[in-house]
Amino acid sequence: MKKVLIYGIVIIASLALIFWKLQANKKGNQEHIELVKKSNSGAVPVLTEKAGYTTFDQTAAANGNFEAVREITLSSEIAGRITQLLVKEGSFVHAGQVIAKIDNEVANAQLQSSRSALNQAKVDLERFEKAFESGGVTKKQLDDIRLQYANAEASYTAVRRSLENTFVKAPIQGTINAKYVEVGSYLSAGTKMFDIVDITRLKLVVSVPELQVVQLTVGQPVKITTNVYPEVTYTGKISFIAAKGDNSLNYPVEIEVANMEGKSLKAGMYGTAAFDFAAQHPMMLIPRSAFYNGVNSSSVFVFDQGVAKLKKVVTGRMFGDKVEVRDGLKEGETVIVSGQVNLVDGTEVVEAQQS
Repeated sequence: MKKVLIYGIVIIASLALIFWKLQANKKGNQEHIELVKKSNSGAVPVLTEKAGYTTFDQTAAANGNFEAVREITLSSEIAGRITQLLVKEGSFVHAGQVIAKIDNEVANAQLQSSRSALNQAKVDLERFEKAFESGGVTKKQLDDIRLQYANAEASYTAVRRSLENTFVKAPIQGTINAKYVEVGSYLSAGTKMFDIVDITRLKLVVSVPELQVVQLTVGQPVKITTNVYPEVTYTGKISFIAAKGDNSLNYPVEIEVANMEGKSLKAGMYGTAAFDFAAQHPMMLIPRSAFYNGVNSSSVFVFDQGVAKLKKVVTGRMFGDKVEVRDGLKEGETVIVSGQVNLVDGTEVVEAQQS
């Protein structure tokens, strides 16, 4: 019982102490405000700006690197030793062009053997089908011979394909960017042989902030400039807009552009995309410097008949050093943009002349 009584007294004392501390802080803050007001008697000089609505065409630029639209690493589909290399690094190749040959002596022998087996299976099948019509063989025997023929046909197709793969062909047109094998090299299936890059069309990959990416559409034309050819403006089209952004709320955007003869760009080069957005609806913009304790405070001082009045506003998008105000200010109100450091609500102020 005594413990309960002691605990109750301690709790009541703690609550009383907290209440006293809050009142003391409140009184101290009020005294500080009054002190600032008194110290500012004589009016604090401030710089101001009229709040009003602005209509403008918004543009934005984003930097990135060019990548090839089509780029592959060609690997061997079969095992064998290279007997011929028909290209070198830097060679331009067409789709379907033979660029290397692999020893095909074994594949040729296997093809002849499988062709003979297929022909024999075909003869056996025809003989069994005639015998079945006359009742000379059972349905089970005919089904077995049909299965043998199907297996022989599949084996022949696989061997023929292996022989075709001894002639290594380029799957796309482009430039041999890297060569990983030499004549005499022994390949296993999957051995990397060539990198082929097609730069007839490139894509510029850039990151776009969330407030701008929502205004972009696939197929939209975009002007592109580069450091290597500053005198040329390339025209591309947006081919991809990511559905998910990164931790900074930037979204990857790909812009496809055709290469220009005589001013040919290469994968890896640096480029700048200029986005032209539609004209915005009129919006109220005020300087970032107008916000008391930063934009996140959403607080500004307005100049009202020689007195600074603190107002809460609702902010929107940011455009450079300007911030959109969606609510809290009226057109024509005078916003204090400099000199707020010593201001509190109700401080006397005077408009200073800008130098």
